[in-house]
Amino acid sequence: MTVLVSGSLAIDHIMVFPDRFKHHILPDRIHILNVAFHVPTLRKSWGGTAGNIAYHLRLLGCDPLILATAGSDFAAYAEWLDRHEIRRDGIRLVADEFTAQCFITTDLDDNQIIAFHAGAMDRAHEARVEDVKEPVSVAVVSSNAKRAMLEHARALKERRVRTMIDPSHQLPVFERSELVELIDGADVYVANDYEWALTCERAGESEEELARRVGAVVVTRGGEGSTIRTRDARIEISPVAAEKVVDPTGCGDAYRAGLLYGMLHGLPWETGGRLGSLLGALNIAVQGPQSVNLDRATLSERYRREFGDAL
Repeated sequence: MTVLVSGSLAIDHIMVFPDRFKHHILPDRIHILNVAFHVPTLRKSWGGTAGNIAYHLRLLGCDPLILATAGSDFAAYAEWLDRHEIRRDGIRLVADEFTAQCFITTDLDDNQIIAFHAGAMDRAHEARVEDVKEPVSVAVVSSNAKRAMLEHARALKERRVRTMIDPSHQLPVFERSELVELIDGADVYVANDYEWALTCERAGESEEELARRVGAVVVTRGGEGSTIRTRDARIEISPVAAEKVVDPTGCGDAYRAGLLYGMLHGLPWETGGRLGSLLGALNIAVQGPQSVNLDRATLSERYRREFGDAL
């Protein structure tokens, strides 16, 4: 059963600032902001929403198909995907662009300052849903170029594919009508608590009005867990305590992979949310968004220990 994962592919340059941004940014001087953060380490890793989600789906034994664009510097990332048996026949190479690059600085409170160069991602609409001829069971439209997100969501809804919408960092680029179109008729809309508040503001609708447009709304709150709101119920998902906090990059993508696994197998929303919470806790305990290394049996046992149920 194919899971179509549309979104960005990016090369992440990850830095950790061993202090807190709030100690170095003066709130009353934001209008003349000029700060520099000394970061003792720089680490390069493979990322992007599509790559991160697909990686965790593969851990769960799923068959993710990435729909994305990449640039002339993609060879090493392609080899990584091949090594982990993640299909890339839906990836379109753009020879005259770089793969998207993300420069992420994280402080000790897990706040992040991100600079992003889109590169080949700006032409993500050239990787078309219509060119995917095989049956698709479940799909996600994750953070990507705006045109690609709108066209992918439209095409998937027309094909009646169960679709998750996850604009994430791209949320501010959508006009009201575009955002409402993106959400309307989707099976699930996922956002963190800040993004959900911004969604309501941008759409000009209340939480209740927006929730009626979609099958389920999932709002994540980091270490405080998450809430899944369907038309019939409100489900609170408890957080899974991480063994240690190393790097939050990609934790939201790991959570989304758990939800997609639940959708693919027709599991209750609570199960998908719990699995997502577990994957997020595992992800934050390692460096890099594609570094969790557990086999399916070990993951199932950890799920049973955390929640008392079999996965």
